[in-house]
Amino acid sequence: MKKIVLSSPILTILPTLALIPVLGGVLSGMHDGGLPILSQFFTASLHPSLEPTVLQSAFKGLQITIATALLSWTISTFGGLFLGLLGSNIFWSSFNLNKRIPIFIRRFLAVPRSIHELIWGLLLLQIFGINPWVAILAICIPYSCLVARVFSDQIDNLDPSALIAIRQSGSGPIAALTTSLLPPIIPVINSYCGYRLECALRGATMLGLFGLGGIGTELNLTLQSLEFQEMWTSLWMLGVVMFFLETILTWWRRNPSSPHQSERNFLISIGIMLATVGISFIWLKSLDINLLSSFKWHSINLPTLTEIKNAFYELPWINLIWSTTVMTLLAAGISIGTPALSMMLWPTRTGGVIQSCIWSLLRLIPAPLSALLLLLCTSPNISVAALALGLHNLGVMGRFLKEGISHQSNNIYIALRTAGSGNRMAWLYGQLSLQSTSYLAYSAYRTDVLMRETAVVGVVGGVGLGWQLQESLSSFNWAQVFLVTATYSTLTLIGESMSESSREFWLKPFENIPNHSLKPGS
Repeated sequence: MKKIVLSSPILTILPTLALIPVLGGVLSGMHDGGLPILSQFFTASLHPSLEPTVLQSAFKGLQITIATALLSWTISTFGGLFLGLLGSNIFWSSFNLNKRIPIFIRRFLAVPRSIHELIWGLLLLQIFGINPWVAILAICIPYSCLVARVFSDQIDNLDPSALIAIRQSGSGPIAALTTSLLPPIIPVINSYCGYRLECALRGATMLGLFGLGGIGTELNLTLQSLEFQEMWTSLWMLGVVMFFLETILTWWRRNPSSPHQSERNFLISIGIMLATVGISFIWLKSLDINLLSSFKWHSINLPTLTEIKNAFYELPWINLIWSTTVMTLLAAGISIGTPALSMMLWPTRTGGVIQSCIWSLLRLIPAPLSALLLLLCTSPNISVAALALGLHNLGVMGRFLKEGISHQSNNIYIALRTAGSGNRMAWLYGQLSLQSTSYLAYSAYRTDVLMRETAVVGVVGGVGLGWQLQESLSSFNWAQVFLVTATYSTLTLIGESMSESSREFWLKPFENIPNHSLKPGS
């Protein structure tokens, strides 16, 4: 019997089947008590509050979020580039030092990057209390390690022949590294670090939802008081900023990348980031946030081995790990398959415009906010958390897929249409087929990101390791906090390893595509 093999375009759409159990779970717990409130939320989007006090408060919160994101992005970028250089094999080989050192550095950095910025924020909040540096450090720690991972991988993937030739000519290791590695690596830095800025803005907004200041705090307060018109004032302001940021980054990435222009853009980027540090300090100072204030250390009683052992037996590990894994897979199915399916069902230009607007709106609304809105009319369960997380990442995946299709040739699509094929089938095999392999490769990476983000909706939805972490922090049970955080880190690292294997499998026909083009951020 002949084995059935699914084509990559079909595999791209197939994950949409995750909608069946998710929608079933949401509908099974639904009640009509919150439907009027949910209706008020969407109606308020058409007429947000324009009262001067509301606009002033939202604008101040937006400024705090932007300044926090800029400062976090700058620090994490410089830190990531430095750590990435130290984690590369080529750097230590240039000094003829032990090759085990970069392996140790990369493995050490894998733990901080495997923990979501929300978890870092909650942990640092317990140590330092409410401090503006908490949100900044919560973003900088994992982002620096993420940038370091990408940067070190890109350095080690370069052809070392130029470096060897320069070293053999008598040049020093620093000069040889700068001359041979900097020109080819500059486009990677310009592209990937630009994506990290967008991620930092979303991260700063999300941390605000949990009381760390900025526009996120405004969103949380207006949601608690059900002042949806005021909430949409903040959301539309944030949407405008994200739109202009995406436009600028898109223009920057499309800029010609000749060696001379790449070096010029790199120097411009360095200058902008250095200026951003001073501007952010002054900006936050004008908003009555003093970053130079001293830290107030709150001592923590570190758990003993006996307490850790007791905590291990207290927690329902199988249920926690199972719910977190299922939540990740369901959310991944929704976010990966839905964009391709919707574009196939509505492949017209009008459909593309409407879908892009919907995806922008989904990227605008943070996953915790979506989960809270869903909880107005349904009971907490895995399906609610998975749907909230899937909808937010659906916006990210939709934009990635559309950008990829817009940059490829449509000759096959035109040929299929000319041969009499229907519009949907021509789009499936004439456009999605060319993009499906790289899209599936990026989807494997995005699933790894989703594992981290389950901490965000788990806290709200009452399920998974994220919910348990919040409960353990609330009760100051540091033994449980240690174990849950370690479990999160382990699961994320396992998922990271599996996603890398999946990406290598899907990218075999496209080995000449640089990795950073498939990893535009978390």
